[in-house]
Amino acid sequence: MFTLSHANRLPVTIQYPYEKLITSERFRGRIHFEFDKCIACEVCVRVCPIDLPVVDWKLETDIRKKRLLNYSIDFGICIFCGNCVEYCPTNCLSMTEEYKPMF
Repeated sequence: MFTLSHANRLPVTIQYPYEKLITSERFRGRIHFEFDKCIACEVCVRVCPIDLPVVDWKLETDIRKKRLLNYSIDFGICIFCGNCVEYCPTNCLSMTEEYKPMF
């Protein structure tokens, strides 16, 4: 009887890319980076379990501050733990709801 009740249900297949799954509130998607807010403190590199973010900076001697040259994250290696987003002092990193299914 239980098996027959499931046979009458409609399929739950999502027709990607025309339809997208509704993500949960706690979903951790791609990391969004805002270049203008970053102060090159490298806290994200220190808290990352795999030392993934690459931060290139140059020390400006006249103003005695770091100037960010390049920031990159390899999403093929990233485990999306969210530590970099949580510990960033300037909130230049954030998790988005973007996802791309892997086939």
